[in-house]
Amino acid sequence: MLMKLNLDDNAPWKQRYRAPSVRSAQIASSCPARAILNDTRSGSLQYYAWDIPSNSLRQLTDTPGGFSMDMYISPDGRWVYYLLDRQGAETGHFVRIPYEGGDPQDLTPQLPPYSPFGFMISRSGRRIALTAVYDNIHHVYCLDIEKDGRLGALRQIHASPQYMEEVRISHDGDVLIVRSTERSGNLQFSLLAFDAATGEKISELWDGGESSLDIMLPSPIPGDPRLLATTTRSGVKTLLTWNPRTGERADLSFKNVTGAVRAFNWSPDGQRILFRTFNAAVQQLHIHDFATGETTALRAPAGVHIAPCFSPDGTEIYSRWESATTRSCLIALSALTGEMRRKALSAGEIPPGHELNSVIFPSSDGQIVQAWLGLPDGEGPFSTIIDIHGGPHNMVTNYFSPDAQAWLDHGFAYCAVNYRGSTTFGREFEQKIWGQPGHWEIEDLVAARAWLVEQNIAKADAIFLTGWSWGGYLTLLGLGKRPDLWAGGMAGIAAADWSMSYEDAADNIRGWLVSMFGGTPEEKPEQYRLSSAITYVENVKAPVLIIQGRNDTIAPPRPVEIYESRIKALGKDIEVHWYDTGHAGSFTSIDEAIRHQELMLRFAYRVLGSA
Repeated sequence: MLMKLNLDDNAPWKQRYRAPSVRSAQIASSCPARAILNDTRSGSLQYYAWDIPSNSLRQLTDTPGGFSMDMYISPDGRWVYYLLDRQGAETGHFVRIPYEGGDPQDLTPQLPPYSPFGFMISRSGRRIALTAVYDNIHHVYCLDIEKDGRLGALRQIHASPQYMEEVRISHDGDVLIVRSTERSGNLQFSLLAFDAATGEKISELWDGGESSLDIMLPSPIPGDPRLLATTTRSGVKTLLTWNPRTGERADLSFKNVTGAVRAFNWSPDGQRILFRTFNAAVQQLHIHDFATGETTALRAPAGVHIAPCFSPDGTEIYSRWESATTRSCLIALSALTGEMRRKALSAGEIPPGHELNSVIFPSSDGQIVQAWLGLPDGEGPFSTIIDIHGGPHNMVTNYFSPDAQAWLDHGFAYCAVNYRGSTTFGREFEQKIWGQPGHWEIEDLVAARAWLVEQNIAKADAIFLTGWSWGGYLTLLGLGKRPDLWAGGMAGIAAADWSMSYEDAADNIRGWLVSMFGGTPEEKPEQYRLSSAITYVENVKAPVLIIQGRNDTIAPPRPVEIYESRIKALGKDIEVHWYDTGHAGSFTSIDEAIRHQELMLRFAYRVLGSA
C-alpha cells in the first residue's frame, strides 16, 4: 500500500536532497595545503578552494543551476582550470583562474567552441594536455607552462575523425597518451603515445581481437614515463604498467584478488598503488606494494569509495565515501589498514533510510544479471520502480540515492538494474550491446520485472520504468517494445530518435554513436531505426513522463519534441517538462532535483489513481 504523497517542504525525502554532500576533492600535489572541492552546500554543485590546514572553504564558482564539469588544480596550487560552457551545454573553452579567484583566462582563444574529452596537467607543472572535439574531428593539444605561470602557444599533437577519449601526460610532461578507436573502429581502444614536444608518435599499445585498453595513471616519479592501464584481454579488466618509451609492459596479478580492477592512485613515492575491485557490484579497496609484492585488502567502510587518493605524505587515503543510507562525505583512511580515521569534511545529517541489497536473476538467454533492491515498510507485493542507470557503460553500486529513498519512503519497492552494457561484469557482458543498442538492455529489464513479480515483491500492474540519459532512452524504448508490462515510464534527458540525435548532438557524441552502432545513420540506417524509441511510438500504452533540458548537446531536445507530438497525435497520455540548462540538469541543482522527483511522484500517483 502506498503511503500518503508527502510534498511538504520539510518532508524527509526533501531533507536528503538538501543535505550538503561532497562530490569530489583534488589536492595540489606540490602544495598539499591547497585543494579544490566540489560541494552542494550552496544549494547547487559549486567549486570551493579548500585550505586544508584550517579546514576552511572559499567559494570559487557561482554558476546558475550548478557546475557540471570537472575542475583541476595545478600541482603548485596557483591555478584552477575548468571548461567554461554556456548554461550547462558542456561545449565551450578551457579557462583558468587564480586560486585566490579572479577573471577566467581562455587557454584556447583561437579555437571554435568544442566538446572536451580529457584534460591533464603534468605533475611537474610544465605542460597541459587536452582534447577538443569540433568539426567532427578529435584533436589533442599541448600547452607549455613557463616558470612564471605564463602559457605558451597551443600546439596540436594529433587529430583524427575516429573517436578518442581521455588524455594523460607523464610526470615531466614529455609523453602524452590518448585512448583511441582508430585501430578498431568501434569501442575497443588502443593507447597512442606521442612526444609532447614534437608531436611525433612514439608507440602504440594494442591487445587486438576483442580486447580494449584504458589509461589510468602516469607514474608520480620524475623521469619515469610508465603509466598504469587496464586491459580486457582476459575477459575482465586487469592492471598493467606500460613504458611507451621502451615498450616494456608488465601485467599485474594479485594473489587472492578477483573481480574487475581499476587503479585510483600511486603513492607519492611510486612504491604502492591504490586500486579497487568489483564483484557483483560490491566494491573492495586494495593496496599493492611493488617493493614487497604484497597486496592488502583494506578495511574501509562498506558502500562505495569514489576517487580515493593518497595524502601527499602517503600516510592517509582521502576518499569520497557514501552508502545507501549515508550522504557523500570526505573521509580519511589509514593507508596501512583502510580503517576510517576521521571525517575530513562532513556531509549534512539526513533522516534514516532503507538499505539496498544485492540480488541476481537470469535474463532471457540465461545470463545472470545483478541489481540493487530496496523494500519499503510493510508486506508485498508493492508498486515498484525499476531504475535504469545512464552510460550505458557505467554501473549502479551501493551508493546514496535520494531518488531511491524518496520512492521507498512512499511505499514503492525500488530495483536498480545493472543491465547488459554495465561495466565490471566482464568484457562479454559490457560489449554485448555493441552494434545493437537497446535489445539486450530491454531483455534484462523485462527479466528483472518477471523476477520481481515471481518473488511477490512487485504488483504486476504497478511497475514503472525510470532512468536518466541512457536510462531515459531505455525507458522510452521499453514502453514501446514491451508495452503490456509497464504501468508507466518516467524518462529524464532521453534520446528518442538516434538518427536525429546524431544530427543535433555535439561532435564528441556523434563520434561515440558511430563507434557504438558501427557506423553513421547513413551507413547503418536499419539499426538506428530499430534502436530508436520513436520507431515503436504507436505501440505505447502506458502513460509517459519526460523531463528534458533545452540546452542539452548530449540528448538534444528536437527528438523529444517530435516524440511528444507523435504521442499526442495518437491520443496517448504524455507529460513533458522542460528545464533551461543542459544534460547535467538536476544533478547539479538541488532545487531542480527536488522539483523533478516531485514531478515523478505526482505522475506515479496519478497513474495509480492514488493522488
